[in-house]
Amino acid sequence: QVQLMESGGGSVQAGGSLRLSCAASIPFYRQYCMGWFRQAPGKEREGVAVVSRSGGSTTYADPVKGRFTVSRDNAKNTLYLQMNSLEPEDTAMYYCTAGRRYSCTLSAREYDYWGQGTQVTVSS
Repeated sequence: QVQLMESGGGSVQAGGSLRLSCAASIPFYRQYCMGWFRQAPGKEREGVAVVSRSGGSTTYADPVKGRFTVSRDNAKNTLYLQMNSLEPEDTAMYYCTAGRRYSCTLSAREYDYWGQGTQVTVSS
C-alpha cells in the first residue's frame, strides 16, 4: 500500500523559512518522479516543484524559482522542499505526490499518488 506522509508545515512571517518533508512508503521509490503541489482556498491545485527519479534534475514553477529547493533522498525514501523568503502568496496546503514516469513535469495529471497535505501559512 502506497503512503505519502507530509510534515513540516506551519505558520511563519513573511521572509521566513520552512522545510517540508515527505516520507514515502512506496515500492520501487526510485522509479517515481516526486513533487510538491499546493492549493490555496478558492484556487486550483498548482505545481510547485518536481524532482527526477535520480534527483539530478528539478523543475520549478515561476513564482518559487530562486526561493524554493526540492530534493530527494533515495536511501531514505524521503522528499524535501526547502522554502525560503516566504511570501503571503505562498499560503496554501502543500501536497507531496509521486508518479511513475520517465519525464517529470508540473502537470498534476502525471502523478498517481498524493499525500494528505500539510498547511503552510505566511503572514505579512
